[in-house]
Amino acid sequence: MSTAYPRNRRNSRRHPCAFTPVPLRSRRDGWTPQVQCAFLAHLYLTGCVAAAAREVGRSRESAYRLRRREGAESFARCWDRVLDPRCPPGVMPVRERRVEDWRKVTLPTLRWRVEIGLWRPVIYRGTLRGIARKPDDSALLRLLTRLDAKLADVEEGVL
Repeated sequence: MSTAYPRNRRNSRRHPCAFTPVPLRSRRDGWTPQVQCAFLAHLYLTGCVAAAAREVGRSRESAYRLRRREGAESFARCWDRVLDPRCPPGVMPVRERRVEDWRKVTLPTLRWRVEIGLWRPVIYRGTLRGIARKPDDSALLRLLTRLDAKLADVEEGVL
């Protein structure tokens, strides 16, 4: 997985952003968060979905299926950002500026986002060097807000 690629291929694209991995059940040959992160790194390095999927041992078709799954919005947004040459570094595309409607996110999904956090591939000199993880603070704050509201309802005897 540490194949080096020429620098001139990636000059016009942006580094992969932090994303929330697609929630899937655990499988030996599945799209684990580590594989998803490595795929985005290789997609950045190669600019080709088939080559990136081959680098992580998956098929091109399964990558597109993963992208279309429910809960893959963050992954798809990062994918688009990596391949968009029109967007200069430091400028966030309009489709990334939209605010996610947190009212439509269920409690189990929020718990999963808090537990998993955000992932970002670390690329140095054209090779994937590792994966950086950071907590998803906005999901944690939303979860705490919802739990506080439920606790207040229970204390008032509404439920």
